[in-house]
Amino acid sequence: MSKIKRTRAQESRAAIEKLYVIMRHLFIRGGYKPLGVSGSSLFQSLLILSPEIYGSINDDERVEMDGLMYVLDRLPKGIEECRYIRFISKEGLDKSGFKVLVPSKRRRNCYRIDKDQMYIELTRGRSDIYDILTHLTFLYVESEKIKNHSLDTKGIQNMAWEKLEEIVKLEEQGKKFNKEIAYTYLSTVLGRTFEETVNACEKFAEDPSRNSLFRVAYWLGKVAIDEEKENKDREITFSATLRERIGHHVYGEQWAQNIKAFISDHGFLSRPIHIISANLHSTMNSLYAYQVLRKQLKEENLTSIALELNKTKNEKLRSKVESFALKHGLYEIPDNSGTNLTVQIIDTAQLNLDELPEEIKVDKQRIEAKKPILLIMDYAFGEQAFETMDELLRPYENNGKEHPLKVDSISIMGKAGILQGEKGDIMVPTAHIFEGTADNYPIQNEFSQTDFEGQKLEIFEGPMVTVLGTSLQNKDVLEYFARSSWGAIGLEMEGAHYQKAIQSASKIRKSVKGSVTVRYAYYASDNPLVTGKTLASGSLGEEGVKPTYLITTKILSKILG
Repeated sequence: MSKIKRTRAQESRAAIEKLYVIMRHLFIRGGYKPLGVSGSSLFQSLLILSPEIYGSINDDERVEMDGLMYVLDRLPKGIEECRYIRFISKEGLDKSGFKVLVPSKRRRNCYRIDKDQMYIELTRGRSDIYDILTHLTFLYVESEKIKNHSLDTKGIQNMAWEKLEEIVKLEEQGKKFNKEIAYTYLSTVLGRTFEETVNACEKFAEDPSRNSLFRVAYWLGKVAIDEEKENKDREITFSATLRERIGHHVYGEQWAQNIKAFISDHGFLSRPIHIISANLHSTMNSLYAYQVLRKQLKEENLTSIALELNKTKNEKLRSKVESFALKHGLYEIPDNSGTNLTVQIIDTAQLNLDELPEEIKVDKQRIEAKKPILLIMDYAFGEQAFETMDELLRPYENNGKEHPLKVDSISIMGKAGILQGEKGDIMVPTAHIFEGTADNYPIQNEFSQTDFEGQKLEIFEGPMVTVLGTSLQNKDVLEYFARSSWGAIGLEMEGAHYQKAIQSASKIRKSVKGSVTVRYAYYASDNPLVTGKTLASGSLGEEGVKPTYLITTKILSKILG
């Protein structure tokens, strides 16, 4: 019998499944060594998968620069220096004297215990664990490359490594050094050209929340060299409390209870509630910024005002809008549960409906009669979307009585990878396909392609894939979803989880009405099928302002119009 040859997409999907199973096993076991047997299995599966976001991970010589910067923006500063990494639940370290480190692109509380140990607080579910373990595995793959470039055939440190060590010591002491000479030695250690090294160093230096590339490369290499030459093993462990709590909605329940108590205390339980999952600034700015800033900025267009607010230098303008909003119907519920999801409540009865921008369509008579409440929750992360939405849609329990929320609509705005267009384009899903399972969620989306036409943006409508992690995707798998009969238009991490919670609440538990309106729309943050346009290539910046505010104003028009 002839052997059946697997396609590259099938091999990649098998690698994703293997990674998923290995990570769950390691979590249940309680720890592992990255260069041990289990860690090596992660290494090999990640190399087989070769995710697009990690660029040249499979190149034995070249250290991947964009992927390295992407990963370090999502990990605590200084993690490259630590041999021991411990994942914990919310276990009281926030009340200790340790300084809290929060990565610039991920909301996680992290604590540097000493020169060797980093503790990372995980309160956002299993997706958080898969995300960070994949990133750490990538770091260890790159650290091995640096180690190999720094030792000769006899295992002795070469001149480039010794010179890099001198440069890092000078940098730590605040002393000057010849950067051109430094770039030369660093390029040898990284396996990159001089020009590539200079460009990467300049990119790293743009954000003070990162260590310099000199320091990052040195410590990645040093910890790897120490493991090989001095048997100082690296180790990753999970606390017993974290393993016990994961999957039990410990944080989501507390988070939702705080919100519902606030709604009850302010007399909003009897009023229709519209839930919006989105960033916190776009809804607030859409409803208040026009009224506050149009005369000052001499702008009548909301997008132009939003572009000004998006500029780093305009902190005073942002504060002015927020201060006004807090006096005119906006309430902020800071998170103290551990979910890291701040919530805003907007009482539409306190809005000046005559001062809204023309982009938002309003039925004044209906709004004045019904006085809807807007509940805006910050972006959830992967599986956390199910935990938070599931708990939020349950009735409010108080003094032994249940009080169902009068949820009229649920709107999900997110950023996602696109498979058929460009950054900034818009995707309107008709279903969510949950990768790696047989779970598919067709949705009765109130949004359609026609809602967004005429905006000089490409609009795509069709199924979207909910993935286990953006760092667990490669071109072969994504092309299969896009080119096959699935006809997927994009990928994201929360859609299936949200819809699972909404369906169980509306169809099975009956905690919200079965006819609850749902709206999903995403704007493209990247195209992982196009080299140089993955998430690792950088954020959208001003490109993201137009689609963000377009979707936001369309959501508000559906609710208020």
